[in-house]
Amino acid sequence: MKKIIFLCLCLELFAQNIQNAKSYITKDEIIKSELNYTNYFFKDYTLAILAPFYKAKLGEYEIEYKNAKKQQYTLIFGEYKKENIQITKPQILKKNKKNTNRINKELNEANLVYKNSVKKAYLNKKFILPINSKITSAYGSARLFNNEVVSYHSGTDFKAAIGTKIKAANDGIVVLCADRIFAGKSVIIDHGYGVFTQYYHLSKILVKVGDEVKLGDIVGLSGDTGRVSGPHFHFGVAINGLSVEPLSFIEEINKYLK
Repeated sequence: MKKIIFLCLCLELFAQNIQNAKSYITKDEIIKSELNYTNYFFKDYTLAILAPFYKAKLGEYEIEYKNAKKQQYTLIFGEYKKENIQITKPQILKKNKKNTNRINKELNEANLVYKNSVKKAYLNKKFILPINSKITSAYGSARLFNNEVVSYHSGTDFKAAIGTKIKAANDGIVVLCADRIFAGKSVIIDHGYGVFTQYYHLSKILVKVGDEVKLGDIVGLSGDTGRVSGPHFHFGVAINGLSVEPLSFIEEINKYLK
């Protein structure tokens, strides 16, 4: 009985705190997890990318790795802010049949893209940011549009005048180019094994679906399309279609890339 109590105390003691929507990457392979993850298979090694969803249930989790065996985690909520945004196109917020049908159609299109990620390792170089500019809105903030809570911010916004060149953050294949009700003119790049980057509110798209792009290629020009308060560029990272904090993801995965 004493041994069982001691073992439980040890497991609780060594449980690692992790934040929702942050990425935790190790040179291993995840065998089993209730939290969102993907295994990225390179020729010589594998990266286990643990990426808890922003809205995942907080609490205790056990992740099983191939080499490190089982690891105890305590999922906690990150220190995300709230921000009130006065949008210039309030009609986008109105719930009507036309808007609802369009939103559902675009969501289904995106989910289909995320479900069919290519099984190819495009990531042979370190990620870069698509634009070098001031951050105007961080990931994870609760979004109040015209004083009404609507969503959370699923990416990072950068200051950008209309027409600023936007670069591909890494090698990959373009899997979506569309003008969407919320994200405006959008590009999504698949980097393989469930890793995607998102480029939103563009004024012009300069690539097409099926294009294989290289790190630094220009994919579009920044703009003010979609649900916006003004011109800016929205950059996102999604693992299996679930958004994660993009800057911490890049910082973590770049530790393993050349």
